[in-house]
Amino acid sequence: MSKGVLLVNLGSPDSTDPKDVKKYLGEFLMDPRVIDVPLWARTLLVKGIILNTRPKKSAAAYKKIWWKEGSPLIVLSERLQSKVAERTAIPVGLAMRYGSMSLKKGLQSLVDQGVTEVLTIPLYPQFAMATTETIDVKVEELKNEFFPTLTITSLPAFYNKPEYIEVLSNSISEKLKDIDYDHLLFSYHGVPERHIRKSDISNGNCKMDGKCCFKKGSKQHEFCYRHQCEMTTVHVAKKLGLKNGTYSTSFQSRLGFDPWLQPYTDRTIERMGKEGIKKMAIVTPAFVSDCLETLEEIAMEGQEIFHEVGGKEFTTIPCLNDRDDWADILANWINEWVAVKTAVV
Repeated sequence: MSKGVLLVNLGSPDSTDPKDVKKYLGEFLMDPRVIDVPLWARTLLVKGIILNTRPKKSAAAYKKIWWKEGSPLIVLSERLQSKVAERTAIPVGLAMRYGSMSLKKGLQSLVDQGVTEVLTIPLYPQFAMATTETIDVKVEELKNEFFPTLTITSLPAFYNKPEYIEVLSNSISEKLKDIDYDHLLFSYHGVPERHIRKSDISNGNCKMDGKCCFKKGSKQHEFCYRHQCEMTTVHVAKKLGLKNGTYSTSFQSRLGFDPWLQPYTDRTIERMGKEGIKKMAIVTPAFVSDCLETLEEIAMEGQEIFHEVGGKEFTTIPCLNDRDDWADILANWINEWVAVKTAVV
């Protein structure tokens, strides 16, 4: 079989025009694994309310972070794709779960190059229903409908792989060595608590009490986003030799009124500023590419909150983006996959 790889990221509007933003948000928010309520309720919420109010606000936010080359997430993903392709001997494609760089186009581009076996790499370190799972499900749907002869494998969550922890820790330490800071905040994208329960394969053992995340050997950890976020922080803190009390974990970007994973990032920033933290550094390990959530929500809105409550220095640590060592790791995983598949044949 001829092998190929498809890197998959979230996606982006085609431009900062509110019409393009509305189209993108419509596709994103109508995904039943993003807003997991019955279709009638999701349609009422998204098409009846959100898409009539949010596109202009989101478009304004995108304008703040948009690059001359286009969407930062797209540009950075393309740069990463190029570097990974240089390090492997098989075709490396790129697609987005939402937007014009669709999964169908990405798979088709590989098929057009003669690829018959694909490794998809969701560019999310931690598994979540609204990220990794929706990619895997959509890929399977496309395979069944358009690419029935393709063999497809998906790379599992890599939050605890030593080489990933190594490169993430290096990216953080490179930034921290040049600054003085009182606290390092690990901010992960939030999800509704019900998503954690829906992904629980242990028949309800998840108590959402912040304790089971740290128990060893729990089978639900394979699909528990909260556990994987907490353990990413633990692994990096250990690697960097961080002292207890100098770092913590929080969750950003909540939507609606249902309970989401806590503590919330914005409230944590505000609380720490009020408690006397003057110098804060913040890293966003749920993202491998800088995007709206890191460049605008954290670097701009987060900094504004911190300064309003008395904070002085607010340092954001870039995502892995197209770092050479990150590209090396992805290429190594790909080459290992190729070696295993070749050996089996």
